[in-house]
Amino acid sequence: MTKLTIIQIFKSIDVRNLQKFFSLSILTLLILASAFSLNTEPALAQESANPNSFNPQAILRDALQWIDSLGAVGALAFIALYIIATVAFFPGSILTLGSGVIFGAIWGSLYVFIGATLGATAAFLVGRYLARGWVARKIADNKKFAAIDQAVGKEGLKIVLLTRLSPIFPFNLLNYAFGITGVSLQDYFIGSVGMIPGTIMYVYIGSLAGNLAMIGTEAQPSNPTLQWVIRILGLIATVAVTVYVTRIARKALEEEL
Repeated sequence: MTKLTIIQIFKSIDVRNLQKFFSLSILTLLILASAFSLNTEPALAQESANPNSFNPQAILRDALQWIDSLGAVGALAFIALYIIATVAFFPGSILTLGSGVIFGAIWGSLYVFIGATLGATAAFLVGRYLARGWVARKIADNKKFAAIDQAVGKEGLKIVLLTRLSPIFPFNLLNYAFGITGVSLQDYFIGSVGMIPGTIMYVYIGSLAGNLAMIGTEAQPSNPTLQWVIRILGLIATVAVTVYVTRIARKALEEEL
């Protein structure tokens, strides 16, 4: 995977549209194809108009290029980057997709899960001990977070697990918000397993993006048709399972809150 290929892939991904995958599993292939053409020109125009503006997505794309060049130690660098990005409120979707491009679906999922879990735990500790006042002010008027605060006192592990399975709360802010609730660090840490379905789905999408970039190159597999049939079926199954689990978790969470 060349640096130019990675730049092209991530500049053409619209992170805001990624949530559509949760509700459009039947149209997964079409969504994946369109993800590489949405908003490319506007994004480039914005970058050229604001060359000195702070752009987290550009920073993460550059970091992924650097990680791809590190070889064996790239995994450790990626995990460290994911931890930092989570604490700093950077968009984790780019890194999750990037892990699929660089490391593939299996290893990419593992590295994202480790980085996201450690990053979420670090944010939790910051929210609990260092920035408690700031977090409290940030979520003061949010009724959903208030409901979580009340429910966590009764069933901390269950609530953490359900919120991880159901993407109705912003991930980065939720990490800090849990820090000022009564949930224990142990329950919070164990509840991170709820991130696994969504992680696998996004990383798998990223891996397909990397495979798409290889079409027409020397790295293209000898039997691309069969492999793409398997990949597409795998993606549809992954999205379908994730959607199903998400709906169940969302319903259960609504009942708890």
